[in-house]
Amino acid sequence: MSAPADPAATPPQSARVVNLPNGLTVLRLAVVPVFAVLLLTDGGTDEAQRYWATLFFALAIITDRYDGMIARRRGQVTEFGKLADPIADKALTGTALIGLSVLSLVAWWVTLAILVREVGVTLLRFWVIRHGVIAASRGGKAKTVVQALAIGLYILPLEGVLASARWWVMAVALVLTIVTGLDYVYRALTLRRTSARAMRAAAARRAAGPTGGDRSDAAA
Repeated sequence: MSAPADPAATPPQSARVVNLPNGLTVLRLAVVPVFAVLLLTDGGTDEAQRYWATLFFALAIITDRYDGMIARRRGQVTEFGKLADPIADKALTGTALIGLSVLSLVAWWVTLAILVREVGVTLLRFWVIRHGVIAASRGGKAKTVVQALAIGLYILPLEGVLASARWWVMAVALVLTIVTGLDYVYRALTLRRTSARAMRAAAARRAAGPTGGDRSDAAA
């Protein structure tokens, strides 16, 4: 299973908002509450509902794989899609992790660590958006795949060796989540210093001298 390319790294085109990729994104958002109900039914003891929850989670992950790919191939990248896609991803992942922690299947500290990273990266995107876009790294793509696999294994009502094995998959996902989060912080700070906008602001500060420094800083 390959991770989807970062939709934020693709410039928006002059496409209609109502299109197939955006429809898949909206569908993924709509699946989230259905998935949550299936996962939490009878305190997570209903195995049939857990299997259905796994199916809905997998379908949502598949739409995440293909909505961005279709948008890029058809030239249907929109501002709505670039905003809604990561929101749908965080909603699905966050709901799954919180639900699993409510069921005492995943430790709350693991859920909080992953959610803090995901929300933090989203905020960093907005912080550097005037300077450019940081495309998803290989590590980030691997994180997405392993994280989805770990969550899927925890949603399934597994026992024995498989139940033990999923802990190791989640451990790998957690390590990748933290490492790629730190890498994203580093790249965001670097972009803020080295982007064309930052270079222009620095040149303006040098040209203006000490008296114009404060005003130029605000433009950065």
